[in-house]
Amino acid sequence: MNEIEQRLDSIRNLMRDHHLDAWVETGSDPHGSEYVAPRWRSREWLSGFTGSAGTIVVTQEQALLWVDSRYHIQGAQQTAGSPYNLMRLGEPEVVDHVAYLADTLAVGARVGMVGNTLSMATAVALERAFVPKGIALIPTDDWYDEVWDQRPTAPSEPVVAQDMVIAGTTVGAKIGKIRKVLDSLGCTHTIVSSLDDIAWILNLRGSDIAYNPVFLAYLVISGSEVVLFTDGSRLDLQWEESFGALGKVEAYHKVFEYVGDMLRKHDVVYLSPEKSSMTLRRAIPEGIKVVEGRDVSTDLKARKSPIEIEGMRRAHLLDGIAMVKLLADLSRESVGYDELSIAKKLANYRGEHEEYLGPSFSPIAGYGPHGALAHYSASEESFSKLVGNGLLVLDTGGQYKTGTTDITRTLLFGEPTEQMKRDYTLVLKGNLALAAQRFPVGTCGYQLDVLARQYLWQSGLSYGHGTGHGVGFCLNVHEGPANISPKTIAVALDVGMVLSDEPGIYREGNYGIRLENLIVVQSAGATEFGEFHAFDVLTLCPFERKLIERELLSDTERQMLDAYHGWVYSELSDKLSEEDAKWLREATLPL
Repeated sequence: MNEIEQRLDSIRNLMRDHHLDAWVETGSDPHGSEYVAPRWRSREWLSGFTGSAGTIVVTQEQALLWVDSRYHIQGAQQTAGSPYNLMRLGEPEVVDHVAYLADTLAVGARVGMVGNTLSMATAVALERAFVPKGIALIPTDDWYDEVWDQRPTAPSEPVVAQDMVIAGTTVGAKIGKIRKVLDSLGCTHTIVSSLDDIAWILNLRGSDIAYNPVFLAYLVISGSEVVLFTDGSRLDLQWEESFGALGKVEAYHKVFEYVGDMLRKHDVVYLSPEKSSMTLRRAIPEGIKVVEGRDVSTDLKARKSPIEIEGMRRAHLLDGIAMVKLLADLSRESVGYDELSIAKKLANYRGEHEEYLGPSFSPIAGYGPHGALAHYSASEESFSKLVGNGLLVLDTGGQYKTGTTDITRTLLFGEPTEQMKRDYTLVLKGNLALAAQRFPVGTCGYQLDVLARQYLWQSGLSYGHGTGHGVGFCLNVHEGPANISPKTIAVALDVGMVLSDEPGIYREGNYGIRLENLIVVQSAGATEFGEFHAFDVLTLCPFERKLIERELLSDTERQMLDAYHGWVYSELSDKLSEEDAKWLREATLPL
């Protein structure tokens, strides 16, 4: 019996002890985080699957793993030879795990999930689907403490305060805005579980979760007090002293007791159902009214202030310098690299500047067939050398003191095929089309998504991931509430929102292409038809000229690309060595 089988057996034994017919694991933490600290990587522990999204269902007879299109290939590879059946969402006749449980379990069955990592929203979705058969959802204690040998402890890394020159808005001002919204909603309290929201509200940054500068905490805000629940020993002393005028700090684990004691009969609590756990919800005494909605701070955080936008521009300037240094190096000598070493070299170039804090996500460097895996991750056990004729998808990002970056470039090694050039150009056309679009105020991301896909669709091609996600301000590289994808997320793109623009194409077993810039929403004036918005590009890095099929570009597209490259050269050339500036000049010459 291998390790995965043993772990499944340990869960099945607990299921029998507690009379459960199914066990569900989503890989989340108590804060609804996309990426979690090692302590909560239970999906990976239970299945061996390392992707950032997926759901496990375990019964006494079966083990199933649901993944979306981003992870169809990776999921198949990592579950090969294991007891897991891979459920590829999006394929014909594949229902999601909720429908599967509702359809296959017997009347009166019992389904278990860890209560502290089960979000209110997930619980509601399951319970609604379970009603016809009377299936019960059972929030449990954290069973992994019983069966996970040497389970990692909860992290408690140092927390630092952002300088006001960078943050731009005081903690008191942010809390004042939140209180104003709460008052308009008739709410007396909000309990914030979202870690990046807490970090933004308090102008603090941490490192409890890899790549995300956040720290484990809860935050309670009412009309009269503010209470931060975290390990206070790791806080910046000067920040804590100034915070004393607004609120107090309590131990992380005391939040549930505090919530149970502080609320009175007339209070109304505002909670995010996506970010708040059932354990937190159950700590609120019966009879207290709860209003559900997206955290108030999430919308405030997404609309970057002018100071935050200027910080993001500086972060992208520094990132552009590092990218050009790497690309110039490769132009002079591209032999001897592999997927790991090229990502490491880029990180070293980023690290040359004192404002660089670290990567914003695990780098994706996929060469040849690996590039066809949208979220491929090379490892010491499995990586490719960059030899022969092929394409490398290099998707990386940095955390800087003043902002977060996320950039993808597809690099050419050797000589391209005609198909490579055509695919690259179609992806580039989509990237340019989205970035250039002007749109009425109130437009949502799903209304613009087709702009990036249109040229691929016209050629019978497509890609399975979204076109754009929100990006935080020295925070999570994936930030809500807005995005650009086919999903009908009714969040209007507003001034100050930073999003990615990243169409792609993936030919399984051959190569992948993705081109990503970050763009910021800005006001674009008014006409007799109303107010309009537009995008401004933040990313500074040339595209690969040898992969551009000029005949496929319109005159307007060539002008757009020439203007972009001219801007890249003007911003970066005087900050590079003479040799690197010379390479950049050639890389950005007009088409």
